[in-house]
Amino acid sequence: MGLVRIAFMQIRTKDIRERLRDIEEFLLDEYKKNHPEQKRDWRTYEQQLAHRLKYAVRNLEPLIDEAVSSISVQRGAGRPPELSLKQKTILLLVKELVDKSNRNLEAMMDLFSLLTGFDVSYKTVERLYSDPEVDLALHNLHVLILKRRGVQNVDASGDGTGYSLQIKEHYASEAQKLKDKAKENDSLKMRFVYSFKLLDLKSKLYVAYGVSFKSEKQAYEKAIVMFEQLGLSLSSIRLDKYYSNPSDVGKLGAGVRVFVLPKSNATVKGCWAWKRRMYDFVQNTPEYLEEYYRRESSESQIGADKRWFGWGVAQRRDDRIETAVNCANVLHNLFNLSLP
Repeated sequence: MGLVRIAFMQIRTKDIRERLRDIEEFLLDEYKKNHPEQKRDWRTYEQQLAHRLKYAVRNLEPLIDEAVSSISVQRGAGRPPELSLKQKTILLLVKELVDKSNRNLEAMMDLFSLLTGFDVSYKTVERLYSDPEVDLALHNLHVLILKRRGVQNVDASGDGTGYSLQIKEHYASEAQKLKDKAKENDSLKMRFVYSFKLLDLKSKLYVAYGVSFKSEKQAYEKAIVMFEQLGLSLSSIRLDKYYSNPSDVGKLGAGVRVFVLPKSNATVKGCWAWKRRMYDFVQNTPEYLEEYYRRESSESQIGADKRWFGWGVAQRRDDRIETAVNCANVLHNLFNLSLP
């Protein structure tokens, strides 16, 4: 078995695996006993929710005004766009909020036009998901919300999720390979898009997120890149067992406190950041678990988002699917803007 000395103390691979057995046999039960699930006061919850919604609606327009004010677009000859960038951004967020299909929203626009002046077609609504100007406005809106809440030095929790997609795949090429020229076969195939969200535990805002059609791990890596590009500081992070690898811990840097539960076959081998975290896991297990299980905030926030914005994505093009998922992240932050 491996042996590592840290500050004149030692930790062995055997110690890690024994501590994992302790957690399974009694430490987890003790933690649950000391942290009973709190019952929700629904009356207070509904009052708080109403306040958050009103605050979000009041602040949406001034935030979007500021988000689009720094975007300058040089256009050539041709027909000018039907909507301003501000109108496009509002329309897209409203569409995702009410969770209507693009055609249904077009029908509703007759009603909306009485208040907003919007008079657009189904195709116009559809194109918003692939409009680079709208994508840039959403990014600016995300940054502005983080600045409004003063998010800078982040104690984070991370979790991934999936959204179901229904995509019609055409199998004509497969039929040709099988020399089945009698018919072409259209079938409905279910697939998923993966999303990873980094949550600031203090503000309950998503500080970064990533989307992937390949894997949750790729979505996680995109979220980390986005976080670094925003210039924020990561103080600590809590991740599930899927990311409890020495390489994943090492990539986050020696100065970041990473809280993961090691896998059953974990060893002390790896970078010094990993060894440091495993030393804390073995020597200070109750305090370590206290920090690790703060990641339940990520699970609860993602669950609430899906109840608000749905469990699936209706868009079919990859770029539009990614925009739809990111809209839900921006709306989450907007609705949590008023939290203390």
